[in-house]
Amino acid sequence: MKARIAVLPGDGIGPEIVPQAVQILEAVAAQYGHAFEFRAADAGGAAIDKTGRPLPEETLKLAKASDAILLGAVGGPKWDGLAYDVRPERALLGLREQ
Repeated sequence: MKARIAVLPGDGIGPEIVPQAVQILEAVAAQYGHAFEFRAADAGGAAIDKTGRPLPEETLKLAKASDAILLGAVGGPKWDGLAYDVRPERALLGLREQ
């Protein structure tokens, strides 16, 4: 099995646990003969901090071109004061809408 996986660590504990999930998937691939191509991008608060948007167009394009998405946590107190349409959680909703 070959699969392209978009890796979106997100916020909070996401950047800590998502790399561990990637390691597990790599072990599964090695054990069972799968080939996973991992491509990382920003989403949620991390994307807001870099681009001003919770779901940058390049992240959405990557997600659409992937077979699966590995998404960490999104949001946190740092971004609680933002307007609804630019909150980190909009990244998850944007992905689901597409």
